[in-house]
Amino acid sequence: MRVLVVEDQPKMRDVLCRGLGEAGYDVDTAADGPTALQLTREAIYDALVLDVMLPGFDGLELLRRLRADDVWTPVLMLTARDTVSDRVSGLDAGADDYLVKPFAFTELVSRVRALIRRGSTSHQVVLRCGPLELDPTTRRVALSGTPVELSPREFAVLDLLLRRQGHVVPRAEILEHVWGVSSQEGSNVVDVYVKYLRDKIDRRFGTRLIHTVRGAGYRLTEPS
Repeated sequence: MRVLVVEDQPKMRDVLCRGLGEAGYDVDTAADGPTALQLTREAIYDALVLDVMLPGFDGLELLRRLRADDVWTPVLMLTARDTVSDRVSGLDAGADDYLVKPFAFTELVSRVRALIRRGSTSHQVVLRCGPLELDPTTRRVALSGTPVELSPREFAVLDLLLRRQGHVVPRAEILEHVWGVSSQEGSNVVDVYVKYLRDKIDRRFGTRLIHTVRGAGYRLTEPS
């Protein structure tokens, strides 16, 4: 298994290279965005470990260029920043997983192993539920062909409901998936964003896709 480590700090790059090598991976390294992009055009990798802050152009730009070139190698993004907006930016650019520095090296190896096991996602299929369509790659949402404009978090909530359509998705799971927290005591943020979605989809188009399951969560199903 071949892994590309893209990290501009020499000490961290050496640690990653040595540790992944000891875990049984063949490791190539790059210290900047342009070099990493060139390496991905010359070789096929099973996974990329990618720092956000890079010279030349940063990790987010590298990700965008890779995905634009139809390179869907699984990417684990490393960053020292741990805000929701940072995670959303990384995932929107095409990252498959996200790890905040400092981290336990055993966790990094475990995540790389999981990404390789999952394999390249290629171009993700369009998600559909009745007249509703969501394209995870272009981030386009439409109902009966009419575009629906959503904020990043509205999109993330709808994406989760579509992937789990027909099943109840607990509020806690939505909170963890979209906001990256396991609980927010006394917060109704999930309910607020579901209302936003209903306003833009169900109420606007006179349909009923998003259902409340009292005491459990939300379920998205095709209209009867």
